[in-house]
Amino acid sequence: MNQKGAIAPLLAGIPLGLLLGIGVYTFGYARGYSYMTDDPQACTNCHVMREQFEGWQKSSHRTAAVCNDCHTPPGLVAKYYVKALNGFHHSMAFTTGRFPDKILITGRNQRVARESCMKCHEEITDGINGARRHGDAANCVSCHRNVGHSH
Repeated sequence: MNQKGAIAPLLAGIPLGLLLGIGVYTFGYARGYSYMTDDPQACTNCHVMREQFEGWQKSSHRTAAVCNDCHTPPGLVAKYYVKALNGFHHSMAFTTGRFPDKILITGRNQRVARESCMKCHEEITDGINGARRHGDAANCVSCHRNVGHSH
């Protein structure tokens, strides 16, 4: 085999090796596997989430809902899509140093949480939304800021 023929398999193996290394790091050392569960402790893998976790423990929702109940949409595919997307963005922000010290929820994640509120509290929210103008959805946290995370 000539030198060109020997280098091609090596070059093809580099991306596979990188992917395998990143996967082992993510799911082993960084405990990425914990995010596949519904255990609220998984959120505390990141030190910046400690305050949110402690706030949830003090809240009225600690006995009724875990993080995924409010912060992921229903359905297996939708749930893990949102978890993967958030995980990717969080990892990139931490890696590049662009993660704010104060946690800020994105517009997309606000919609997911609001839809979760509406689903779990449908008997109450139907009346509230019925009194609103078309397309003017209630923003639950404008009045109930500390319900999910007491501060």
